[in-house]
Amino acid sequence: MRIKNLLLSALLMSVTTATFAADALLKPFVLASKSAGTVAERAAQVKTALAGAGFTIAGDYSPYSGAQIIVITNDELKRNAAASEFGGYGAVQRVSITEAGKEVQVSYTNPIYMSNVYRMKGDLAAVSASLGNALGRVEEFGAQGMTAKQARKYHYTIGMEYFDEPSILAEYASYEEAVQAVDAKLANNKNGVSKVYRVDVTGKKESVFGVAMKGSGDSKYMDDRFIMSEIDFRDLKSTAHLPYEVLVSGNKVYALYARFRIAIDFPDLSMMGKNSFMNIMKTPEAIREALQKTVQK
Repeated sequence: MRIKNLLLSALLMSVTTATFAADALLKPFVLASKSAGTVAERAAQVKTALAGAGFTIAGDYSPYSGAQIIVITNDELKRNAAASEFGGYGAVQRVSITEAGKEVQVSYTNPIYMSNVYRMKGDLAAVSASLGNALGRVEEFGAQGMTAKQARKYHYTIGMEYFDEPSILAEYASYEEAVQAVDAKLANNKNGVSKVYRVDVTGKKESVFGVAMKGSGDSKYMDDRFIMSEIDFRDLKSTAHLPYEVLVSGNKVYALYARFRIAIDFPDLSMMGKNSFMNIMKTPEAIREALQKTVQK
């Protein structure tokens, strides 16, 4: 009887734990640390720690003064990407080093949150643990939070795009032609769009490119600095929102529409007001047009 009761207790505990995990609120970013120093010093330390944890640095760039973003991948991220439809978006994670007042913040995208908004097969819990061990884990931030179920069905509001409603930017005769063309066109840095990284998904005809976007005048609405100046206004900086992605999957070239891609990292941003989506109302089409002009056949 005692053994039976112990087994029953263990079963109830596992069910309770699973229910709690399913109901846990996930947020887009993880704060790893705050410290004195410079962005360059902390970036060097971060790269060393990431390499020691088995991550490969796919690329890095400074979108504007006081900020550096390091894009990473590893075998687990690529395996999960290969097993997931349009999984290339989740083949990388992003780490940011940002000046904020007198401190430097190190943050990174939350792998478990990203695995759900990108509807991936695995939850990337092991990747999350590795990042936490390598860089630290103070708190999740960037939103009030969503459950995994909510994240997998997320869109900002009625009439706005879901994950499975991307923009089709171009179509080529084959994957090989598409990926070579996109790589070459991004290297030319046309329309203010340039390559930050490329990661090929192992065992699948799919590649993800990270792109930096710079614009001014009429094209300012697609500019990384402009967009972040309007929406990244809180004390904890969401710099790891950047860079934007272009995905080659099969013979087609895609990008998540900005009303989805921006909203997954800033889901609590208001529609109207001083700091709101209204201030970047022209941004989604500006991004789509710049990307399409850059990668079209």
